[in-house]
Amino acid sequence: MAVSLAALLAAACVALPAPSGSTQLVTVAARPGATVATLRTWERRGGCWRPAAGPWRARLGRSGLSTRKREGDGATPTGTYRLGSTVYGIAPDPGVRLRYHRLACGDWWDEDPRSATYNRFRHVACGARPPFAGASEALWRISPQYRYFAVVEYNAAPTIAGRGSAIFLHVAAGATAGCISLPESRLVQLLRWLRPAARPGIHIGIS
Repeated sequence: MAVSLAALLAAACVALPAPSGSTQLVTVAARPGATVATLRTWERRGGCWRPAAGPWRARLGRSGLSTRKREGDGATPTGTYRLGSTVYGIAPDPGVRLRYHRLACGDWWDEDPRSATYNRFRHVACGARPPFAGASEALWRISPQYRYFAVVEYNAAPTIAGRGSAIFLHVAAGATAGCISLPESRLVQLLRWLRPAARPGIHIGIS
């Protein structure tokens, strides 16, 4: 009896780089210089990584992938990272299982390499000038990209000044400044799939 390709893939045991303890993984792969990538999701069962969803078309930074990411270079960093425990968004919670923070006036991402809170979420009083500068983003104003987003914990532990900041999985609107983006329906599907206990991770690499 013929076996379908989908069945073969579902049965496959795949070795993938992942953060320690992760049982959910997002993989993003692209050719050198490309700004379009293939995104897949995986679950670890019985010691094996098995396909969960995808392949889906994702967008990368305007400079493609980089092994030497720097602030403002427009590149998406390669490597293996955890996904943050909080999902953010301008829109109401779409039903995620991770913690959800609905963005409000005064919610920023600090992208100032000189700041002590570089590459972190910050809230300041609505209408106040933030104490950090650089290319820091007023998150509640950026739509459709930040209708929903998850944080890729790149340059997070430790945070190194100038190594790059604000790498997110967000809603697609063309090439990004270094983030990974998906059409909103796909992104929401991915965000609803993530589970805190699975300690989800992401691997970004060259295909």
